[in-house]
Amino acid sequence: MRMLSEQFQHYGQQWPEENDVTYFIALLDGGEHRFRRESLEAHFTGSAWLVSADGQRVLLTHHRKLGRWLQLGGHADGDVDLARVALREAEEESGITGLTVETTPFDLDRHRIPARGIEPEHWHYDVRYVVHADASEDFVVSDESHALAWRSIREIAEDPQSDESLRRMAWKWLRR
Repeated sequence: MRMLSEQFQHYGQQWPEENDVTYFIALLDGGEHRFRRESLEAHFTGSAWLVSADGQRVLLTHHRKLGRWLQLGGHADGDVDLARVALREAEEESGITGLTVETTPFDLDRHRIPARGIEPEHWHYDVRYVVHADASEDFVVSDESHALAWRSIREIAEDPQSDESLRRMAWKWLRR
C-alpha cells in the first residue's frame, strides 16, 4: 500500500487543482479493510478508462444500477492492486481479451453512492487506470450493463451534458 500512497502523492503534484487526493491518502490509513465493500462508510474501487487501439475512443457502459453512461469498473473485493482490479473489471464487463493496463493512476474520483436496498449510502474512492484495447474491440454486454458503446473521447470532452468526471478524463487524455 506504500506504493499506492506514493502514487497518490505524485498524482496530487501532477493535478494540484484536484482536492480529493488527501482523502484517498487518508483512507489508506484504514488498512486493507478499506479495499472491501464491507467497509460500509467508504471503500476503494478500481475503474478502467478503456481506450481503443487508435486512442480516439473510450468504451463506456450504461450502468445497470446507476442508469448512467460511465467507465467500466468495480469493487476491489480485497485486492489492494487497483490496476489489476481495473483490468479485471474491464475484461469482465466488456468481454474483450488482450487488454493491457498502465500501472499508475490516471484519475481519482471520490463520489457518493446512494442507498439501495439494505446497502447504506457510502463513498466510493475510485482509482482509474488507462486500459488499452488491441486490434480487437468487439465487446459483449455483461449483466452489469444495459449497453456498451465506443464513444469519441473528443466528443465527451466537448459535450457539456457528459458526466463531469468523464469530461475531466477526456481532457486529460487529449492533453497527453
